[in-house]
Amino acid sequence: MPPRSSCFSAKEPALFPAGGFPSMKFVDQVRIFVKAGDGGHGAVAFRREKFIAKGGPSGGDGANGGSVIFRADTQLTTLLDYRYQQHHRAPNGQPGMGSDCNGRGGEDLVLRVPVGTVFKDAETHEILSDLAEPGQEWTAARGGRGGLGNMNFATSTRQAPRFAQPGTPGEETTLLLELKLLADVGLIGYPNAGKSTLISVVSRAKPKIADYPFTTLVPNLGVVGYKDHKSFVVADIPGLIEGASEGAGLGHQFLRHVERCRILVHLVDASAPDLDPERALDTDFATINRELARYSQELAGRPQIVALNKCDLPEARERAEAFAKKLRRRKNAPKVFLISAATRDGVDALVDACAEVLWSAQA
Repeated sequence: MPPRSSCFSAKEPALFPAGGFPSMKFVDQVRIFVKAGDGGHGAVAFRREKFIAKGGPSGGDGANGGSVIFRADTQLTTLLDYRYQQHHRAPNGQPGMGSDCNGRGGEDLVLRVPVGTVFKDAETHEILSDLAEPGQEWTAARGGRGGLGNMNFATSTRQAPRFAQPGTPGEETTLLLELKLLADVGLIGYPNAGKSTLISVVSRAKPKIADYPFTTLVPNLGVVGYKDHKSFVVADIPGLIEGASEGAGLGHQFLRHVERCRILVHLVDASAPDLDPERALDTDFATINRELARYSQELAGRPQIVALNKCDLPEARERAEAFAKKLRRRKNAPKVFLISAATRDGVDALVDACAEVLWSAQA
């Protein structure tokens, strides 16, 4: 396998050198208020110059207000900035002036968000936009239209209009922003199944690794360098437990991040019964799949590769081999691999299988 390429974590932008800056807090859901600029009022004015009698109306038009535009930016990985600044207003358009001078238009307010940000109406939760492509833009609030000055209302019978058109107010709305990470492969499974260890082995991601549950509190992304200069992105999702789709544990907060994944790698801890005799591999496997189906039937139908982890332990390997035989006898059986993320045993074959599914899907 070629040298692993660089990667980025959902907690740290890719442009930060490793260990050079403190990690950012990961925020994937915020509520904000945006308001476009109001249009400027038209002016009521008359031309008054020496030696020019009855110069006529000269009130200029008001300018349009600025709009609020969101743009997807690959340099951002979190909605943290919007947690601290929740009100955003675009500049108003300037009113018209005398001497046929129009007002100056309000500049558009362009707000950058991570690629994969979904915008919803804060009240109805209706999806308004989904910026899934780099550079994609969406106008959340349009600026008000400027009013016409009195010079526009002069006619042969009304040569001195003393009125002008007012500007219209800019649009305003309250939005719910949700971030869904863009990854090709999503790692799912019970807490402490070895997802963080696996992503640290196949990429250069540096997630927190410890021997207690719920070590991963935020999703992590890693770029896996593959053959022929190809690569794909892997997401390490915080551990799921029974009832996650209804709010139990931590995983329910991050299930949205696997919605965009094209493949799910289901990591099963083959050593779990050693720590908890009441647990069984088939029960753990069925529980996670049941939670996926409760959250989204479409997500539960994604291609899934099963990786039975921690097979470097003798008892765990025997247990994994027996469970693998059961899975392979099923109808539409998934691909099953016996691996050890700690020793890298079987990891290369798992990466090859992921790449094969990804490239065949693109063909």
